[in-house]
Amino acid sequence: MPLLATRRVHTGRVLNLDLDRVRFPDGSEGTLEMVRHPGAAAVVPFLDPPESPDPRVLLIRQFRHAADQWLWEIPAGTLEPGEPVAACAARELREEAGCTATRLELLTSVCTTPGFTDEVIHLYLADGLSRVPASPEADEFMEVHEVRWSEVGRMIRQGEIRDAKTLATLMFVQCFRRGANGGRDGVGPMPPDRLEV
Repeated sequence: MPLLATRRVHTGRVLNLDLDRVRFPDGSEGTLEMVRHPGAAAVVPFLDPPESPDPRVLLIRQFRHAADQWLWEIPAGTLEPGEPVAACAARELREEAGCTATRLELLTSVCTTPGFTDEVIHLYLADGLSRVPASPEADEFMEVHEVRWSEVGRMIRQGEIRDAKTLATLMFVQCFRRGANGGRDGVGPMPPDRLEV
C-alpha cells in the first residue's frame, strides 16, 4: 500500500507509534496505527545434536507483564542499532541462557503481527554450546530449564508453550530440521542457511 503521509505520535525505548495515511489496493484511503519495531532474533539452544533421538534444549521460563503470567520461551531479544541479526541471536543466547554456540543456523524469519507492526523476528537454531555466566537485563525475570525434545512436544500439545515466536521456532525445527521421524521421513531436514560463529 502506498504511504501518503506519516506522523510520529510516540517515541519509546523499544518501539515507536506512527499514524500512517495510506492508499489501499482498491484506491480508497485510510489511516492506520503502526507500531515501528527494530526487529529481533530468537534462538533455540540444543545441548545435544538436533538429530539425536531425544535431544535436550534450553527453555526460558520468563515473567511477562503484558500476559500477566510466566511463559515458556526461547532466548530472544531486540536488535540494537546497526547490530547484525546473528550477533543479536548470539548475544541473547549468552545473556539469557548463559551459553555460547559454535554454530548458529538461520531457520526462517517471521512477521509477528503484521496487522499493526512491522516487527520481524529472525529464528535460529544453536548447537555446540558452552556454558558462560548469564546476564539478563534488570527487568528480565527468568529461569533456564533443560527440557527433552519429547517433553517439548508434550508441552506444545497441552498448551503449556504459548509464546508465538517459541512455537514457530520449535515447530519449524520439528518439521524441517528433525522431521516427524528424526528427519528421516522425507519431511526434513531442509538445506540449512548456516552461519558459523
